[in-house]
Parts: sequence; C-alpha cells; structure tokens
Amino acid sequence: MILLFLKAALLGVIITAPLGPIGMLCINRTLERGFLAGFSCGLGTAVGDASYALVAVTGIAAFSETMSRATLPLAIAGGLLLLWLGYRGLKSDAIEAAEISGSGLFGTIIATFLLTISNPATILSFGALFAGFGLLNETSRFSSAVIVSGVLVGSLAWWFCLSAAVDFARNRLTESVAAKVSRGTSYLLIVFGVVALGSAGYTLVA
Repeated sequence: MILLFLKAALLGVIITAPLGPIGMLCINRTLERGFLAGFSCGLGTAVGDASYALVAVTGIAAFSETMSRATLPLAIAGGLLLLWLGYRGLKSDAIEAAEISGSGLFGTIIATFLLTISNPATILSFGALFAGFGLLNETSRFSSAVIVSGVLVGSLAWWFCLSAAVDFARNRLTESVAAKVSRGTSYLLIVFGVVALGSAGYTLVA
C-alpha cells in the first residue's frame, strides 16, 4: 500500500506541476500577502484534484456524460472567475504587509477549488495517467482511499514548495520588482480568462 500511495502522490505532483492560471494566482497571492495566502490557493486546488481522483477511481464512464454536459457552463464560469481575480489583483495594493483574514483565506480556497473543477477535461487527464500508473486496477475501497489521499498529499506538497519558494524570493526582492511580478501575474490571469471565454464562445457558435 505504501507503493500505491507513493504512485498516487507522484500523480498528484504531475497533475499540478505545470504552471497554469492557478499557479499564477498562487505566485500572485504569495507575493502580495505571503506564504499562507499562496498556499491557500494550492489547498483549494488539491481538494479539487482529490475530487477528480475520487471520480476516476469510482468509475470514469459513470460520470463522462454529466461532465460533457457541464463543460461549457463550467468553462464560462472559470473564465469569468479568472477575469475577476486578475482585475482584483490589479486593483489591490501591491505587496501589502497587512495580515490576511480567515475569510480571505477561505475565499481563496473556494475560488481555486472552483477553478480546478471548472475544467472537466482534467478528468480525462486523470484517466490516462491512472491507466499509465496502473491505478485503475485498484478497485477496493481501501485502495481507492489510499489513491485519493496520495493525490491530495502530492498536490499539497507541490503547492507548499511553490509557495515557500516564492515567499523566500519575495523577502529578497525589492518592493518594486515584487510589485511588477505581482501585476504581471494579474495580467496573465486576465489573459487566461479571455482565452477560456474565447474557447467557450467558439464552442458555443461552432
């Protein structure tokens, strides 16, 4: 079971490591508000990844039709959320030293969870990787729990390392440089949002 857990943890890292919009948001929040704010982004994503892992181990086919119906509205919602997060990042005071409230952390977790599940195509990636890692053959409840836990831990480990690395660099950058990087990630979030909405619009009219 230890090997199974390690395989699932590696899968969690592989799924989350590519820097997309959530990675940009994690960097942005860490630069603005510190490690805890950045790691909260990863926590929401890790829960989303674990949810997809749970879907994968309980049977992809049973959910494929529902996910295909939800693809367009979720893509639109995700695109709008990215635009809002990018706009909010541009409007906020750069590199604040103020403490972030518990409600702010919770809101970030919810936002990144919604962003994660707003891309139903992720379940297909999970399916392919699960097959490649030989995890689809594990059908017992205990094995499924181990796999989902492993994905959660692997994803959290990646976000912990990313947030810690950015926070370490943040404390060594000048305020102006950190502010420019923070604004740059906000612009990238807006670009990701426009691309997501453009892709959804093309699908709608095609």
